[in-house]
Amino acid sequence: MRAERFTGRHMTVILCGFFAVVVAVNILMATLATRTFGGVVVENSYVASQRYNGWLAEARRQDRLGWSVTSKLAADRRVILKVSATGASAKGVASHPLGRQPDVPLRFEPKNGQLVSDLPLPAGRWHVKLVVRRGDERIQQIATLS
Repeated sequence: MRAERFTGRHMTVILCGFFAVVVAVNILMATLATRTFGGVVVENSYVASQRYNGWLAEARRQDRLGWSVTSKLAADRRVILKVSATGASAKGVASHPLGRQPDVPLRFEPKNGQLVSDLPLPAGRWHVKLVVRRGDERIQQIATLS
């Protein structure tokens, strides 16, 4: 039995195969990255940094109110809010995390001691930005529902 010699042709095939795999993986990863990320976190990071202290002050003000807001999805995919403050009203906007579906504006109506959204959410995961008000007091909250 005679062993085959390792030639330059063998090395060329190995190198071409290696770089073909590297290029194929890079193309696959770039395609997946562009198809799954729907946008930016903030439009302008400098402006966001200038507003940061205001956001912290708003959060402290909300904490002093002592309200608790819990949210969940009902079987019919309507958003249900349980608010500890009596007489509160709410509105919100549901957005798809990857921007694949249009935003859904939500209004809430009191029902059985809870606030129930007027529209059901389509299937999938949603970020719901809520504003809960009672008179001049208000809190903002973001809930992730799926």
